[in-house]
Amino acid sequence: MTDQADVGLLERLAQGPVICAEGYLFELERRGYLQAGAFVPEVVVEHPEKVVELHREFVHAGSDVVEAFTYYAHREKLRLIGKEQLLEQLNRDALRIAKEVAEETSSLLAGDICNTNVFEPGNQGSADQVRGMFTEQVGWAVDAGVDFVIGETFSYAEEALLALEVIKESGLPSVITLAIHQEPLTREGWSVAEAGKRLADAGADVVGLNCIRGPDTMLPLLEELVPAVEVPVAALPVPYRTRPDQPSFQSLREPDQPESHRPFPVALDPFTGTRHEIADFTVAARELGVAYFGVCCGAGPHHIRAMAETLGRTPPASRYSADMSKHAFLGSDSSLREHNLAFGSTEL
Repeated sequence: MTDQADVGLLERLAQGPVICAEGYLFELERRGYLQAGAFVPEVVVEHPEKVVELHREFVHAGSDVVEAFTYYAHREKLRLIGKEQLLEQLNRDALRIAKEVAEETSSLLAGDICNTNVFEPGNQGSADQVRGMFTEQVGWAVDAGVDFVIGETFSYAEEALLALEVIKESGLPSVITLAIHQEPLTREGWSVAEAGKRLADAGADVVGLNCIRGPDTMLPLLEELVPAVEVPVAALPVPYRTRPDQPSFQSLREPDQPESHRPFPVALDPFTGTRHEIADFTVAARELGVAYFGVCCGAGPHHIRAMAETLGRTPPASRYSADMSKHAFLGSDSSLREHNLAFGSTEL
């Protein structure tokens, strides 16, 4: 990678698109190091080498950003599993791990805060609690020397505004992304355009959408959002084949299964999109004007590589991108065996 260690997020966005790999929860669950359900990133403390490994894989695939794995590492989640005493250690360890990889790869380092599941509209007590949770996490991110802070997966735009306030107090750039469920509105009932504009007007450096929706059901919302704001727009879908009648990955159902059978979160495999579908999304989103890209829950490094290559990059992982020219049955190389090619043309 080009050494851009001294070039910050906003400067990089001025030069062209930025890629930030997300999806740590699902990928580490698939690998057997994180429990689905509570989705608390205890792996940071229990198996830090696995977090290092995934950070490196995402950068190898084309991510410009190493995002500290502090999603769902807030006080409420640790309270839920009875391990609130690990709160500071887990956050500081996640930030230290991410910083090591960011420094060795000349990548941007991002802190991360997220939906708390505590926020209730009109409840000042919950707002104060949420602000306190954000304040401690952003404080640890500042101590670690992050380049910017991500506030993500907010279905309440008012909670996103609280996150933005705390990040702005730190003086760091902010990326604020909303998570839109089946209705194309925030949980307060704001349109994506209205929510994005409120966030941009409040000082968010980047606004956008992440998680919940796959490429096909996120694109229509991006069409609303991009013209509504004058700041860079972020798009980080889940890599699943959501559709208009099942627009979120939680709402996906298999036709031959009872309605009570919910594939989310650990039986989504039949709905997983290909790297080619991620490439198609990247083209469409870029044409709309999206500048900050990524893939959220369910992402693997191959999805990030597809996104990077579609944006004209050649990350280290591109050395191993598919080349079928020498495939025994489907290739085109002149040295291949004719009888195999003949078989392939009729039997494969």
